[in-house]
Amino acid sequence: MEDIKLIRTAETDSTNRLLREYAGEEGRLMTVLTADYQTAGRGQGGNTWESAPGENLLVSVRLHPQALSASRQYALTEAGALAVRDTAARYAGEASVKWPNDVYVGDRKVSGTLSECDISGTLIKTCTLGIGLNVNQQEFTGGAPNPVSLAQLAGRRIDREEALGTLLAHLGRYAAMVDAGLYDRLHGLYLSSLYRRRGFFMYEDAGGRFRAETATVEHGGRLVLRRDDGRLSRYEFKEVKFII
Repeated sequence: MEDIKLIRTAETDSTNRLLREYAGEEGRLMTVLTADYQTAGRGQGGNTWESAPGENLLVSVRLHPQALSASRQYALTEAGALAVRDTAARYAGEASVKWPNDVYVGDRKVSGTLSECDISGTLIKTCTLGIGLNVNQQEFTGGAPNPVSLAQLAGRRIDREEALGTLLAHLGRYAAMVDAGLYDRLHGLYLSSLYRRRGFFMYEDAGGRFRAETATVEHGGRLVLRRDDGRLSRYEFKEVKFII
């Protein structure tokens, strides 16, 4: 069996939905489904993902982690985010991970990922990462506040097949770290790649706006912010907003 099983489709409502229903031959390391267009692409927390037909990467990857505890599933979020960050950096020169797994160049969003894991007992059976990476799109009309594409950043069109190969190579490398149990090493790379890793910035939670710096991200995925008065605040996804 090949390490990677690649499935292509011209159009689907959601690559994650289609791949999660796929019951055919699997790749040993990962099964990958790509589409030229999504009619109902999803992001984290019920958000939608805008993508012009044939311009970007719309990819879902089903990983088969080896003996990964459910308590460690955030390691797969980190692996996916780092793989996309490295891919974006190849073309844009630099990129960062905006917690939990968006990828930014400067203050502009170039990619988002939706992670959906299946648990069997205490272990992760499979995990599907739905990745939207803006590659060649020039205009964004969906209302997202700060989108950008690699082509806009690089000043030239990008070969989507090349970008896909780069992404899968990086993802394979980081997924291998998960399988090898190198969680602390992976976590350190993730922390060092974070957007707003240094300095105080504005945020907003249920209590209003405040200034804080990033203290850490816990292994389970909670963001820890240190306010300018020294207090630590811990957040699950969607509990705090970055003011950009």
